[in-house]
Amino acid sequence: MMSTQQGDSLDPTKEKQKNSRFHKLFDDTAMSTYNDVVSIIDAKIELLKIEVTERISFVGSAVILSVILIIGIGYLLTTFALLTGELLGHPFLGYLVVSLIFLSCFLFFTKFKPLLLKKLIQKLLLSVHDYNK
Repeated sequence: MMSTQQGDSLDPTKEKQKNSRFHKLFDDTAMSTYNDVVSIIDAKIELLKIEVTERISFVGSAVILSVILIIGIGYLLTTFALLTGELLGHPFLGYLVVSLIFLSCFLFFTKFKPLLLKKLIQKLLLSVHDYNK
């Protein structure tokens, strides 16, 4: 009876089956983990693509709107200069008045209150993102 128990535990076919099942389980676990990691990485890459596309479209639309705004302001300033020139009797005087207004604004923001413009822009940007300081 002793020899049969020792023979069963040393049976090479049962040992191979145990090793085979262990290796199969290990391989399945490793492959599923690898596939999960690859899927996670693919999903992160897709999210990154979506976020980058969203940011690029936001910047593009902001640039286009800025160009439209600059052109509109240019025409408005020209109109104001022509109107002022008409009222003063000479067109060049209108352009001179508009130029002096801009130069005085530049001087005010650079010499007298240099941090005021920075604070105004910062408040504007923070209000756009609904962040209260």
